Amino acid sequence: MKSFQNIAFLISAFMILACGESKSNGENTATTEDTIQNNEIELTKAQFDSNNMQLGQLSEQPFPTVINTTGMIDVPPQNRAIISSFIGGYVKTTPLLIGDKISKGQVLVTLENPEFVEMQQTYLETAQQLTFLKSEYERQKTLVEEKISSQKNFLKAESEYKSALAHYNGLKKKLQMLNINIASVEAGNITSTITLYAPIHGSVTKLNVSKGTYVSPSDEIMEIINTDHVHLELSVFEKDVLKIKEGQKILFKIPEADNEFYEAEVHLVGTSIDLKNRTVKVHGHLLDDENHNFAVGMFVDAQIITNSTKESALPESAIISMDDSHYVLLNVSRGDFYSFTRKEVTVGDSFSGFTMIKNSSDFDVNDKFLVQGAFNLIDETE
Repeated sequence: MKSFQNIAFLISAFMILACGESKSNGENTATTEDTIQNNEIELTKAQFDSNNMQLGQLSEQPFPTVINTTGMIDVPPQNRAIISSFIGGYVKTTPLLIGDKISKGQVLVTLENPEFVEMQQTYLETAQQLTFLKSEYERQKTLVEEKISSQKNFLKAESEYKSALAHYNGLKKKLQMLNINIASVEAGNITSTITLYAPIHGSVTKLNVSKGTYVSPSDEIMEIINTDHVHLELSVFEKDVLKIKEGQKILFKIPEADNEFYEAEVHLVGTSIDLKNRTVKVHGHLLDDENHNFAVGMFVDAQIITNSTKESALPESAIISMDDSHYVLLNVSRGDFYSFTRKEVTVGDSFSGFTMIKNSSDFDVNDKFLVQGAFNLIDETE
């Protein structure tokens, strides 16, 4: 509990240390006793300056109405890529490490599997059969038009040709999806490996394989994330969501990193409620995000500002809390001395280093208060 009980000791110490003090110790003691009786504290200019004290006045400060929420740093879906293969295989090469920068189209990993060889062989065989079946189909079509052959023979030739054509096109599409060069295969160059390329620019954030690892089509080989544009994904409780509108300011910080606040604004408000925890997703766009090195997945504490009013306030350092009451030191200087008297105040919200003074009408607009060093004049006891 903070009190004025031991202030005589502090003031006497100040008086002794003051340079150029003209009064005697006996006079200082008498002055101190008088100031305590009058609920005042008196300091010389030297004492005031040596303790880096400062005076300030009531000022109009913005006090927002905020909704406190939490969330994380994230990226848009198009800035995140999961790399996998359509067909399983053994990792032949993987030159990357977590954190490596990736360019779109860059080689990520090569896989090897005998099935790749079989697919290309089947493709070539089907291509050869297709040539014959197409010729037979066209011949039967001509014969049936000239009524030399039966309709049955024509339909059979047509069915075989179109079936082979579908099989050929399907195999061709599979090879293209595996990044196998069709022209090279048709030239007789069959490969046992396939290459996976980066679909986006970014950095490797996950790497789940090493050389020789077998990966199946369902396995996640690696993850690439592009952090050129990060955003906030916040979870707002159902009771607050109607107060949130697009364009409202967001202040957020990374509690595990530092206490600095960064700015964002509401970009999208979700239209459905998560039934498990009764929250709605709010998407926020960061301001000046290119100058910050945020990592995807960072936890954030955020305040969404829904309204703002201006109120009379003093710096937080000017407020002295004692038990359940709050006080300020009002400057009542006389002559060459700094004199302060204790005044009780009713405080409101605090924001950005200032505390709202609800009974500001009790003071004059020109009144000055000790806004730095107030605690130096108070002895803290249990």
